[in-house]
Amino acid sequence: MTCVAIDNQFALSDEALDLLFREARTANTFTDEPVSVDQVREVFELVKLGPTAMNNQPLRLLLVQQGEGRERLVRHMGGNNAAKTASAPLVAVVAADTDFHDRMGEHFPHVPNARDFFLDDAARTQNAVYNAALQTGYFIVGLRAAGLAAGPMAGFDRDGIDAEFFDGTAWRTQLVINIGHPGENAWFDRLPRISADDAVRVV
Repeated sequence: MTCVAIDNQFALSDEALDLLFREARTANTFTDEPVSVDQVREVFELVKLGPTAMNNQPLRLLLVQQGEGRERLVRHMGGNNAAKTASAPLVAVVAADTDFHDRMGEHFPHVPNARDFFLDDAARTQNAVYNAALQTGYFIVGLRAAGLAAGPMAGFDRDGIDAEFFDGTAWRTQLVINIGHPGENAWFDRLPRISADDAVRVV
């Protein structure tokens, strides 16, 4: 992707902006072309550079390949999401690590007592969920930048997935994302988006 100035507004080319935003959609079907764990690891290594509060980085990913693990996951998916998840080349279970504060000494080393800012369980969980959601946005755009399509879904048994895969840990399921190359009739029509006139205020 070429980086160029476009009317002094964007540093990326129209081609890049189309790939990341204008032409991108949530994918509902995928081809049989495989997606490797290494591909997604490379995406993560890029998108981990996006900002989070005090660099707390609570996003965690469970990559579920075809096989027994996928069958275990599909049991917890609701409605049409089960079939989509069963057929996707690779699936990421996006989780928030509610014990992210245990690594604050590593991730925010210039404040030695940074862990102590997150001792309240409820506030820390809220912080983890918010910042993991922020990182999930980076992750979806990162998948698109790698030439992959993402099918994020929220229709599943959250507690069931936590018990199935994260029992005894502080990881809490947030989203399930099917990953691959778009298949036949992969997209729905673009739904209306709010305009800047309605969404942006200036003071």
